[in-house]
Amino acid sequence: MKAIVQHEYGSPDTLRLEDVDRPDAGPGQVLVRVCAASVNAADWHIMRGDPKVARLQLGVRRPKALVRGRDFAGEVAEVGAGVTHVGPGDEVFGETGMADGAFAEYVRAPAGQVASKPAELTFEQAAAVPLAGCTALQALRDVARVQPGQRLLVNGASGGVGTFAVQIGKALGAHVTAVCSTRNAELVRSLGADDVVDSTAEDVVPARQRFDVILDLVGNRRLRELRRALTERGTLVLSGGGVFDGGSLVGPMALMISGGLVGRIVRQRIRPFSATPTTERLTALARLAESGQVRPVIDRTYALADVPAAVRYLESEHARAKVVVTVP
Repeated sequence: MKAIVQHEYGSPDTLRLEDVDRPDAGPGQVLVRVCAASVNAADWHIMRGDPKVARLQLGVRRPKALVRGRDFAGEVAEVGAGVTHVGPGDEVFGETGMADGAFAEYVRAPAGQVASKPAELTFEQAAAVPLAGCTALQALRDVARVQPGQRLLVNGASGGVGTFAVQIGKALGAHVTAVCSTRNAELVRSLGADDVVDSTAEDVVPARQRFDVILDLVGNRRLRELRRALTERGTLVLSGGGVFDGGSLVGPMALMISGGLVGRIVRQRIRPFSATPTTERLTALARLAESGQVRPVIDRTYALADVPAAVRYLESEHARAKVVVTVP
């Protein structure tokens, strides 16, 4: 089968379209004929082996999993022993986890990270959902436990996760304030945002406003600034990078690290987290899509052979919402 393969860490130039063996579905696994996949920030972090400490799991000198890509949608080709919720011929969507492999004609995934595709969505739309949609759902429903009437601020509202977070926040009954660039204001308003704040402003939080929940997806604000915008017992959910509050620690995970430490000694809830796509969360997202409360937003679509260009485009940080790869 054709697949996008990477033999060494590096830039998108290290990605090659090659012929590889088709995988088989083992116990508790699902083999899917891929119709579409989507690109996530996680893909280019893995591609570059960044941060380097992650290489202890991904492969020290080179990637253990040669085929990149995590999100997919397609048709089940075969299932392994113990898999009962989907079967051959079913249309599904899901995520591979750290195993990768979705930028290919076939992908093998854990059954617990695969669900039936909503009939209302195309394969391209469904492929845009898994990691970004589950991140937003887990952050707001499971971690922050957003309630009707609460005030929610989403920093990074026009990105892959942010566009889902705006819609899920509204579905949960929150008043949503979206932080994004001026060019994306109309996009987030069309998704249901009640208020929009220009991300280039010196202070992204309107004067004297306080929020019950802040979801930070960018990591471009200091922890103390985010905390000032919270109510006394508000919840700050961190799923991005940043700099240490005092300026002494820098790096893509610094804000999450400092937030985890400070969260132990303050009354506000500060919750760094990593998303875990599951069949339950995917099914919940499917129901939201079926009810019309959530719709994936796709910026650009690329062919499988053009995955290097797709990753390069996403890595440039100019992408709005999701970038999708179609597989013939």
